[in-house]
Amino acid sequence: MLTFVTMAYIVILNPLILGGTPDVAGNSLQGAQVAAVTALSAGVMTVLFGLIARLPFAFAAGLGINSFLAVNVVKIVTWPEAMGLVVINGLIIVLLAATGLRRLIFNAVPAQLKTAITVGIGLFIAFIGFVDSGFVRTTTMSSPPVQLGEAGSIATIPTLTFLVALVIMGVLMARKVKGALLIGIVAATVVAIIAEAIWHVGPSMGKNPAGWNLTVPQLPSSLVSLPDLSLVGQVDVFGAFGRIGALAAVMLIFTLVFTNFFDAMGSMTGLARSAGVANEDGTFPRLQSALIVEGVGAVVGGATSASSNTVFVESASGIGEGAKTGFASVVTGVLFLLAMFFTPLTQVVPLEVAAAALVIVGALMVVQIRYIDFSEFSSVLPVFLTIIVMPLTYSIANGIGVGFVSWVLIRSLAGKAREISPLLWIVAAGFLVYFARGPIEMLLS
Repeated sequence: MLTFVTMAYIVILNPLILGGTPDVAGNSLQGAQVAAVTALSAGVMTVLFGLIARLPFAFAAGLGINSFLAVNVVKIVTWPEAMGLVVINGLIIVLLAATGLRRLIFNAVPAQLKTAITVGIGLFIAFIGFVDSGFVRTTTMSSPPVQLGEAGSIATIPTLTFLVALVIMGVLMARKVKGALLIGIVAATVVAIIAEAIWHVGPSMGKNPAGWNLTVPQLPSSLVSLPDLSLVGQVDVFGAFGRIGALAAVMLIFTLVFTNFFDAMGSMTGLARSAGVANEDGTFPRLQSALIVEGVGAVVGGATSASSNTVFVESASGIGEGAKTGFASVVTGVLFLLAMFFTPLTQVVPLEVAAAALVIVGALMVVQIRYIDFSEFSSVLPVFLTIIVMPLTYSIANGIGVGFVSWVLIRSLAGKAREISPLLWIVAAGFLVYFARGPIEMLLS
């Protein structure tokens, strides 16, 4: 029960990240539909994991990948094509897990880079939150390209609501209140509804900089409805290859696989240790089954347009209350399935409130930086580039690629070539092709 309470915010947050974002063809996913499939996929995968892996880990749409899809991928492909790439990503992960290659690849990447990727994604997610809330805005000048709020001031009701939400969530997290994000979202949404009723701020619509960015906070006509599951099956597995070319599609899939791959492995290892079921090397019972089911989560997430489903670190809340077996996951999954019938509530939450949750999640990921060793510059620079390039270029793929290439280049020229795995050389070469794909495609054409 507690795990569900700490994770339920994803049913609200995922529609705000995926819904309303137009793809390359100008089509958008509807928030209510995304909320329904988010709850459906989370429920199905969490129950499945509990029954097969028999561990207290819960699943839902991963925040790193859904942000990557909304911000980067659908700028060049349609939503069905983007979800098709997620399905392919899941099938690859299942194959890697079933053959044992997943563990080999995980061990080949330096721990410094693994941690740097987590930190970089955290900064990226937080930066998205700042931009979505209006706390950070672009300017019409070349320098500086961004500024604080509107004309350098926090003067709009929506951005003030973001700050209120951020303070509420931050205080609840600091006081270790269970379900802090969900409580904060609900409390700040109430504040937003009251503010809208008093000042009639209205939507931004690209014309009113003082308006709400996406959803105007108003009470719905009904709180319960039958879930709209029409997004299930709305996926085009191979469409992206025809639209953007095989090379670009393969590199997007590589980025999805890599992000999914390390996020899940790290989360599972940490949760297994929290539950007291991990061995000294970080492995745990039924590891193979757990990794395969996690790959299936990506397939299910793509097939339902909910984005890739992966293990949530919030499962630690239930573990902290004594959850040790898959029964806890089954209970959490059933609660997610029931949540499908309350999707009208998700349309009440303004994007500015959800943005505060993104900043909190980003902060939780950034704290992993304490595990990075900064004593040797040949690793410091690649780690720094991995972290900083993600938010500055608004791309997880760019950060991972720059990190890999710089690690191989700098470490090898510093006399540490023998310490670099051959697999890492291959991956770095692939990213070099990715960064040069424009000129390469022109030459091939």
